Amino acid sequence: MDLAIGIEPRDEFLFLELAKSARTLVEDVLLVKKGEEVVITADTSCDRRVVEETAKAAYSIGAIPTIIWYDTRSTAVVEPPKAVAGAVKNADVWVEFQYAYIMHTVAWRQALDAGCRYINLSGMDALMMVNTIGRVNYPKMVEMSKKICEMIEQADEVIIKSPAGTDLKAYNRGRKARQSGKLADTPGEPVMLGGQASWCPVEETINGTLVFDGALFPPAELGKLNSPVRLTLEKGVITKIEGGIEASIFERWLAGFNDPTMYWLAHYSMGFNPGVLKPTGRIVEDERVFGCIEMGFGSQGPQIKGKTWKSASHTDGIVLNPTIIFDGVVIEKDGKYVHPDLIKLCREMEVSGY
Repeated sequence: MDLAIGIEPRDEFLFLELAKSARTLVEDVLLVKKGEEVVITADTSCDRRVVEETAKAAYSIGAIPTIIWYDTRSTAVVEPPKAVAGAVKNADVWVEFQYAYIMHTVAWRQALDAGCRYINLSGMDALMMVNTIGRVNYPKMVEMSKKICEMIEQADEVIIKSPAGTDLKAYNRGRKARQSGKLADTPGEPVMLGGQASWCPVEETINGTLVFDGALFPPAELGKLNSPVRLTLEKGVITKIEGGIEASIFERWLAGFNDPTMYWLAHYSMGFNPGVLKPTGRIVEDERVFGCIEMGFGSQGPQIKGKTWKSASHTDGIVLNPTIIFDGVVIEKDGKYVHPDLIKLCREMEVSGY
């Protein structure tokens, strides 16, 4: 069996830990209440056990779970079948497990506008759910997210460097940060898996070199990278793509949309989920490799609090072992947090090396 997406084929694998993790997701992260309608969407690339355990957890506390399966689309950010769009628009809570996620589509936006509480867990399998939800100190991870957002909002100049060659400078100019890995406590607000804080510096101030050396998805042909993809950015726009075959695949994929905004940098995201220590090829997990920074291109949703625009698609890439400098103060050095406040939280989460 091909396990490239990460699906573990044996039903007994982590079955107790998975049940506990699903319960944590439903009760402690999504804050599901008795009587709420929980819609769980999945495509044919999903781990069935993750989907079913989430439904069981919701049902066990008196919520009303509905599972919708459909075919795996060729790429992400494609409008779903009309029946799926109708279901999520009428949900109190929506859990998206599709490998080819539909975040940033019209259907997604309409569901949020209707007040749905949404989380993107694209491609999640049993091991990922256990490692990133069940085995981490979720409250402390949320606390770390709040602290990082405070640091971002207090800073103006942002410098990102990495051993692979990333060298970017940008300015926040008062921009706000988004605690994307927060709890789902606000109707109409999308949340992501814990262990991430996102923002976008003023787009026109972003200049330099960005090197993805961890993962990149979509396009579907990529995922965990074998060779670096080097991007030159001028005023927040990709002007050159260099590297090997994976860089060529990425370049052709972007060009295929015939959409200039696909080359616009949409967000920075710092990743710090203690359950993710290396890239796996599952982008939602890879975005949270502990100590990484992730950059997105294409559609920029209003939750990022930047310019906001709609593109033909969206893609995310991972920079490993970054050095992050806010107004001359080093927050992270070669992938390890060095700020005292963050070191304290890492120790409280029992992260190895702190």
